[in-house]
Amino acid sequence: MSDWNSFDFIKCTQQGETLIMTINRPEVYNALNKQAKNEIVKAIRMGNKDESIRSLILTAEGKAFCSGQDLNDRNVQGSEGNKVDLGETLETEWNPLINAIRDSKKLVIGAINGVAAGAGLSVAMACDLIVAAPKVKFVSGFSQLGLAPDAGSSFTFVKGLGYNKTLEFFLFNEALFSEDLLKAGMINRIEEKPVEAALQMSDKINTMAPLSLELIKKNLQEAGEKDFASSMARETATQRFLGASNDYQEGLSAFFDKRKPEFSGS
Repeated sequence: MSDWNSFDFIKCTQQGETLIMTINRPEVYNALNKQAKNEIVKAIRMGNKDESIRSLILTAEGKAFCSGQDLNDRNVQGSEGNKVDLGETLETEWNPLINAIRDSKKLVIGAINGVAAGAGLSVAMACDLIVAAPKVKFVSGFSQLGLAPDAGSSFTFVKGLGYNKTLEFFLFNEALFSEDLLKAGMINRIEEKPVEAALQMSDKINTMAPLSLELIKKNLQEAGEKDFASSMARETATQRFLGASNDYQEGLSAFFDKRKPEFSGS
């Protein structure tokens, strides 16, 4: 069993086969400093290695989900006479966090309890399934600081909203709401209690074949980012691999025996 009490800025609890990771900096609207980002990455990696866990939920304490970069962090302030290298901050902190979510073998459900702003947008939208509370605000704010969207949000929002609406969103900083993103197909559900709804989803996920889940996720990511022929080739290779798995044989046996399958991830 993993030690989930080794973090300062996030809380981790295991409920059944689901790991709930809660950003715990409500006093700064869950803005992330370097340590907080590293702790989320560490928790995701621990969850992926822990055989008692089959899915992960990412949420936050308080009124906000994540307000992006903690601007009190010296890494983004620079010093007198020296300009800050925000590219390094992205390469060593934000991008590894986003990639940890995207590369997680176990599905990560975002339970978006409150406002997501700045790079907090990227954290929310990197999750595999997204449940948001009603009227949650998604705010850019980059242009107000003389910056551009980062941590993958340019790609994600253009894919979801198209170029024109995305440009408007990032230029003028007018909030989009969870209802807008649901209509655009960028989130899955709106629920009054997003963590409870996420747990209901995870309960279903936890009964599914782990290898199948992992490769469905990867295939769909690649399908959205590459051409049709490449996607079809990956699908064929994946199905060949899964067809030789023990879980497929178990799924077949359970189907014919009219019982619930017991998948092992092998």
